[in-house]
Amino acid sequence: MAGYEGKSSDSEGRLGEMIFESILEEGVFRFDCSADDRNAAFPSISFQNPKVRDTPLVNVNEVPTYIPTFECSLGQQIVNIEFPPNTSFYGTGEVSGQLERTGKRIFTWNTDAWGYGSGTTSLYQSHPWVLAVLPNGEALGVLADTTRRCEIDLRKESNIKFVSSSAYPVITFGPFASPTDVLVSFSRAVGTVFMPPMWSLGYHQCRWSYDSDARVREIARTFREKRIPCDVIWMDIDYMDGFRCFTFDQERFPDPKSLVDDLHKNGFKAIWMLDPGIKHEEGYFVYDSGSKKDIWVQNADGKPFVGDVWPGPCVFPDFTRSSARSWWSNLVKDFISNGVDGIWNDMNEPAVFKTLTKTMPESNIHRGDSELGGIQNHSHYHNVYGMLMAKSTYEGMKQANGQKRPFVLTRAGFVGSQRYAATWTGDNLSTWEHLHMSISMVVQLGLSGQPLCGPDIGGFAGNATPKLFGRWMGVGSLFPFCRGHSETNTIDHEPWSFGEECEEVCRLALRRRYRLLHHIYTLFYMAHTRGIPVATPTFFADPKDLELRTHENSFLLGPVLVYASTGRNHELYKVQHKLPKGIWLGFDFEDTHPDLPALYLQGGSIIPVSPLYQSVEEIKHTDDLSLLVALNELGKAEGVLFEDDGDGYEYTRGGYLLTTYIAETESSVVTVKVLRTEGSKKRPNRKLHVQILLGKCAMIDAWGVDGEILQIAMPSDSEVSDLVTAGEKQLRIQIESAKSIPDMENISGHKGTELSRTPVELKSGEWALKIVPWIGGRIISMQHIPSGTQWLHRRVDVDGYEEYSGMEHRSAGCSEEYSVVERDLQQAGETESVQLECDIGGGLVLERQLYISKNETKVFRIDSGIVAREVGAGSGGFSRLVCLRVNPKFDLMHPTQSYISFTAIDGSKHEIWPESSEHVFEGDLRPHGEWMLIDKSLGLALVNRFSITQVKKCVIGWGTGSVNMELRSENRPVSRESPLKISHMYEVIGIK
Repeated sequence: MAGYEGKSSDSEGRLGEMIFESILEEGVFRFDCSADDRNAAFPSISFQNPKVRDTPLVNVNEVPTYIPTFECSLGQQIVNIEFPPNTSFYGTGEVSGQLERTGKRIFTWNTDAWGYGSGTTSLYQSHPWVLAVLPNGEALGVLADTTRRCEIDLRKESNIKFVSSSAYPVITFGPFASPTDVLVSFSRAVGTVFMPPMWSLGYHQCRWSYDSDARVREIARTFREKRIPCDVIWMDIDYMDGFRCFTFDQERFPDPKSLVDDLHKNGFKAIWMLDPGIKHEEGYFVYDSGSKKDIWVQNADGKPFVGDVWPGPCVFPDFTRSSARSWWSNLVKDFISNGVDGIWNDMNEPAVFKTLTKTMPESNIHRGDSELGGIQNHSHYHNVYGMLMAKSTYEGMKQANGQKRPFVLTRAGFVGSQRYAATWTGDNLSTWEHLHMSISMVVQLGLSGQPLCGPDIGGFAGNATPKLFGRWMGVGSLFPFCRGHSETNTIDHEPWSFGEECEEVCRLALRRRYRLLHHIYTLFYMAHTRGIPVATPTFFADPKDLELRTHENSFLLGPVLVYASTGRNHELYKVQHKLPKGIWLGFDFEDTHPDLPALYLQGGSIIPVSPLYQSVEEIKHTDDLSLLVALNELGKAEGVLFEDDGDGYEYTRGGYLLTTYIAETESSVVTVKVLRTEGSKKRPNRKLHVQILLGKCAMIDAWGVDGEILQIAMPSDSEVSDLVTAGEKQLRIQIESAKSIPDMENISGHKGTELSRTPVELKSGEWALKIVPWIGGRIISMQHIPSGTQWLHRRVDVDGYEEYSGMEHRSAGCSEEYSVVERDLQQAGETESVQLECDIGGGLVLERQLYISKNETKVFRIDSGIVAREVGAGSGGFSRLVCLRVNPKFDLMHPTQSYISFTAIDGSKHEIWPESSEHVFEGDLRPHGEWMLIDKSLGLALVNRFSITQVKKCVIGWGTGSVNMELRSENRPVSRESPLKISHMYEVIGIK
């Protein structure tokens, strides 16, 4: 098992069908390229019990329905699995963009992906897993069981392709009758989600950072004063002393135990951040103890690796070693004594500053335990580093108090992380696009085995608007994990920060969550014990409905359908809702609002509803219990309620009550009763409130005693019709009388401003671009559609594609507001076009036209120029000195595999690989009208062509995970007759 480069088998240049054997249970198969490859595979880290993957079932003669093919070449194992036409793909873990994944390609490589976009190919977690839903509604899951970088290519319709280092097994689950059956089987392999304490399912409020204990107390007090439910307040990195983990700033957080005691008295829990980077500083007790035990990740030369993170130079625990995990767990155990209720593991990809790759060198050495794979370089363990850190944190919390369930949140993860930690979708943006993507991202993680997840509600980076924040809270309040979080130097993002209308919407949204808290808690018990997912795509209600498979603005919480408005101009109650077949009855808590999602309950279902709480601390088992009942076509319904202490482990010893309620109709009388129970916990003495839904939020109700039979006489058909009509009228009145959140993004002004606050989109041929006229006219997204690659993605207010008018870094033109002069020009040959202009002072205007030609759909062009409009006679008709600088910052999807290539005017050939220095090419060393950014891993190149008569210098600047490819004109005055111009174009080509 030892050897830095890992194991390999003698399978170069081979191809064919993979060999298989049955494992785990009926319908589950392990595939390998050969018997030698099977023996050469590394131990499984994704499987809860690695031996299960390596132990074939005896006396089983099953033959799989789908057999993968393989090709082994140059150390890579390429696996393909073909499915019938109209097969749909989901899963692939933490991914942005569309719900249905056909046409997408991603790479599993945990990456600090701040401000990611819909086309970003590597985020914070790695799940080499695809859920395939067949045309008939059956489903099959496929796991490439490798920890190394893995390409998941779904660009070919109905085909899954994996590419990773040899050798690794492929595990298939199914086909089974439904997607849920696949996920249940998958969970028996990789483990189910840990059982969360009930308080962790309430609302969490976070900020980078609440900078003092006084501010934390103020936030807590305001929640209670405004009667907005909340259970948890988070402490980001600034609570520490100089960003040193396991310490507290003595001025701002002098007595954390006292702070936590005060929070507990008011029904709040406190969660604190811990990062893996440990300050490289003698005298710091964490560094000293870790050095004494020799637990740091090492350079290739055997010395501790030192990389910059928040504290400055840092060392990193080698969590692949049991000694390091035990060391960390003991630190966590001691840390808990400060009153810590939960721990947040951030930056654990691991993220490293001041480096192109954003992480440590792949040549670093991990001295891993033999059962994990032994001594290997970082490329082998990179993707599981965060999961192993989360596991160590979880175990430390459990050691600190065996009577409490740990709660850990991790940013980085891998298949199996759900056994130890919740997760969130990373550093998203305060944009409508990210609100819309959040539904798909949450359900994709759930479909990959991680149900306890959610986004930063309102967006982490940037400033939300009132409507965006309120709409996001409306849907986010019903995600499995519910937390608001925002970045430093942004405006406040608490529920009361955006005006009275937004505050009221947030209050209603979070009250909904707490009314449904017992239902959500029950769903997590089912996820924990049986592997049943919590939040699922709407098509799970009818997997045969092909149209539902791409539906992205609704999702299911068990039998509850949440139908949301995720577009700025999308008014929920002005469009028809696409529902699955069968009975779906609308309901609310007398809180229907145009900025909140609509709620439906599936016919045949019963769900529990709680009284209104401000925190889980207020829950009493003797509180009244409500049941919402939606009868099916036969007049029947069924549902479950799980109850225990809300924390601890008594439930594992029978100390719980799992009740199955049924409703049956006979002779117009509905009988509601307990069908069966599990567990030794005694049923509380409490009232039972049954509400039978009729549709359009109309219902009839009755009171009884929980555990006793309750009979309810149903009204006649005509009376039901009258009740539904009255309910529909009342619903309409509620919607019309509600105070909608004002749309603060609507502005008036000069020509073009109707487009300037929403990115202008150009989409034609092979390109999709997003341009923001109001800040520098910058391009913030550049996506190549056929390859699914996003060559450029930046936040609205910085970087991206910029243009300058001078030699100084941020000269005029890069941040001013541009006018949209024309849109969709109908000149010959143009299908998509936008023309912008900006006054840069001194009578000068920076003009820019972006367009995609009908005749050249593979390229998009940009014509830019600095022109003189009003240059005074005293200057002789000439302007000041100006230089047109075209400055795009492209994302490096695979930094160590990317470089710039060109042939110079003098015929010399150049390959410029990433490094910190700037490269300037002028004269005959300039590219001869063309240079390209090559990504060897993708097998693609972004080609930039230009006129050498217009471009006097070409400049390359490497950054962290990015590169600038700047074109510069000559530096001179301009007149009306002599503008500065640069015309250039971009195209993506394949390379060998």
